[in-house]
Amino acid sequence: MWKTAATRKAVLNYIWLALVLLAVAIGGWNDRLKDVTAGAFDGAKTAVMIALGLIGIMALWLGVMRLAERAGLVQRIARGLRPIMRRLFPDVPPDHPAIMSANMLGLGNAASPLGLRAMRDLETLNPRPGVATNAMCTFLAINTSSVQLIPATAIAILAASGSTRPTAIVGTALLATLCAASVAIISVKLLEKLSIFQPSRPTPVITDDSRHPSVPQSTTELPEETPVAELPPHRASIYGSIALGILTVLFLVLFVRMVAPNLFGFTMAPDTAAQNIFVRSVNALSILAIPFLLSFFPLYAATRGVKVYEEFVEGAKEGFGVILKIIPFLVTMLVAIGMFKGAGGIDLLSRMLSPILSPLQFPPDLLPLALMRPLSGSATLALLTDIVHRLGPDNIVSLTAATIYGSTETTFYVAAVYFGAVGIKQTRHAIPAGLLADLTGVIASVVICRAVLG
Repeated sequence: MWKTAATRKAVLNYIWLALVLLAVAIGGWNDRLKDVTAGAFDGAKTAVMIALGLIGIMALWLGVMRLAERAGLVQRIARGLRPIMRRLFPDVPPDHPAIMSANMLGLGNAASPLGLRAMRDLETLNPRPGVATNAMCTFLAINTSSVQLIPATAIAILAASGSTRPTAIVGTALLATLCAASVAIISVKLLEKLSIFQPSRPTPVITDDSRHPSVPQSTTELPEETPVAELPPHRASIYGSIALGILTVLFLVLFVRMVAPNLFGFTMAPDTAAQNIFVRSVNALSILAIPFLLSFFPLYAATRGVKVYEEFVEGAKEGFGVILKIIPFLVTMLVAIGMFKGAGGIDLLSRMLSPILSPLQFPPDLLPLALMRPLSGSATLALLTDIVHRLGPDNIVSLTAATIYGSTETTFYVAAVYFGAVGIKQTRHAIPAGLLADLTGVIASVVICRAVLG
């Protein structure tokens, strides 16, 4: 039996309307309506600037991903990940391109473009355009809680402020994100079973490979609309295999050199020497990962007869269309957030919740940062900087704030970008699962930092 219209509404509709109305009400009461207006305009401008900034990165990684697909690398990686991904995404074919894109998260600037690509690939399996599938909700929840190997921005803030142990948050952030990721996966799987989050229209029976007419059959089609699968790549020659081996050995040598430079006769920098081997290894992996991918994928494709320049350009072209679809959704969300922030809504929530959280020994200085984190990354960074400068970079509260920043995500921004790229309006249980992951990340950060650093 299908639910009433009221229960079919997307959660994001209520959240957005509440932010706007509360912003006007709080701003009027605090005599800050000018700030509400300024926040709306700033949010709109910020949204466009973010979207424009993504174009180049988006084009780069979509070009690289096209090379991987044309060379057959996507399918090979997908087969290796099949046991894990089959459990996380039971509705997605194990060799689907989305499986590859979904596992490229956590690579810095590569995360958003590859995440957008994965969401577009998942849309090709969506029988209800405009309504998020279970796979999409799972993907978004995992993305908003993805394990953070190196919280580089937070470490930079601590180091710039003169911290004697800026990398101390590497372990705490890793543990906190593991907790958040676990809760994200569990909650998204449980919430998808609740009737309130069920899709608003019955699922049409799909007996073949047909798709909704408004949804393209593949995000990787060639200009002549010939599926990539019909053009199998060539086998690599002996020289190509040697070249790939040399490239892999080169990066292994670079990794060892960064972790233990004394083995090659180089002097280890003082800040590097102060780190243990685990931290140095993680730092080295985070630095080498993207250069390795940017060189390995094109070389792999070239050894299999792929015209790397032409295919890269074709893949990069897709980036512009994706960004154009994102802008309206991004503007809508950031305008509401800007209004609420300008009205003083975050300060009001902090004052209201402080009496409840103080007995729980939750540091009051962290409350504004925790409340702002799902809404705005730039505002959260400003709050983190203020805490570090006000309390000192080695203060337990500052280190906890840095851990929170490095182990949580701007859930509403991610939802607006990823769902906006494929025109999703009914986000179902994705937002609640993402917020639960953020809450877990905040609580875990406080508990872990108190136990490890306190």
